[in-house]
Amino acid sequence: MRFLRPAQRSLRLRLTALYSGLFSVTGLLLLGLTYLLFRERLTGTTVLVLPKDAPYADTAPSLSKSQIAALAQRLRADALDQLLLMSLLALLVMLVVSVALGWLVAGRALRPLHTIAATAQRLSAATLHERIGLIGPDDELKNLADTFDALLDRLHAAFEAQRRFVANASHELRTPLAVQRAAIQIRLGRARPEDLPRIQEELLDTNRRSERLIEGLLTLATSDRGLDRREPADLALIAAEAVGQSRPAIHTAGLRLALDLRPLPVTGDPVLLHQLVGNLVQNAVRHNVPGGSVEVATGPDGALTVRNTGPVVPPGETDGLLEPFRRLSRSGDGAGLGLSIVRSIAQAHGGTVGLTAPADGGLVVRVTVPV
Repeated sequence: MRFLRPAQRSLRLRLTALYSGLFSVTGLLLLGLTYLLFRERLTGTTVLVLPKDAPYADTAPSLSKSQIAALAQRLRADALDQLLLMSLLALLVMLVVSVALGWLVAGRALRPLHTIAATAQRLSAATLHERIGLIGPDDELKNLADTFDALLDRLHAAFEAQRRFVANASHELRTPLAVQRAAIQIRLGRARPEDLPRIQEELLDTNRRSERLIEGLLTLATSDRGLDRREPADLALIAAEAVGQSRPAIHTAGLRLALDLRPLPVTGDPVLLHQLVGNLVQNAVRHNVPGGSVEVATGPDGALTVRNTGPVVPPGETDGLLEPFRRLSRSGDGAGLGLSIVRSIAQAHGGTVGLTAPADGGLVVRVTVPV
């Protein structure tokens, strides 16, 4: 039998002591009650039977009443003493048995806790795939083990997402840095004076891309951390302001803009909500086609909907677009963080994001934010 460590054995000893203490108390109460009832029964007895070897056995008929009463009292006392002695011995034996049984029962009851503790001690970033997988009746301990396994599932998913995020972020940051280093080391060294403005513009474009990427990462980290404040806001007014800031880009791209903004009261962080709508509109403008359209609507169903025309999104790719650095094409100046930031902000507000890809192309994004 495998013994638990001192800290765990202490709990096992306490449980054993509790079981044994309860048995001792109930045993003593039972012994006391039996003794009282037996004594009461002997006190009310009027018939006295003497053994043949008892004193006065041959001359019992000639005994006086006082002698008979004294003899009866003595026999009752001897019987009660024998009863008490035998009962105490039996109680002592059962107490020893109860301690042994209590130790075994406590060890068996604590075995799942030992399994949970051993699994928790083995866990690390490299072994988050392990699970307890406790088998047994559906009781409190199995519920605890299942809850711990569910927690491990969430932690494993979070660690995997973090690994992918770090790897993608490293790749995205490394690309503009490599371009800048090549332009500085190679092109500037061989550049003619008339080439300097063009190289300067390329470096500025690369720098702007890095800046947008860093801002996106910071926004994503801020929204993942949760909300620092909540206040009433109208998502329709926030959407109107965000669309107003994007009107020059919409006009430059030659897109049609359709608005249907009805009052939509919500509770949250207006700055992050503005970022959410702005990212959706920028995404709708960036991934569009010449002569296409952008539609923004807030309705009584409690949702913000942004619809845009654009290339056909392959089936099964819509959910992946919500992941960081996921995009259908490497062309363009986007970093692939827009929709992931939208999802993160919506989740921080307790909301959801749904993507639908129409068969004729484009994307429909529906965001719900609780009131």
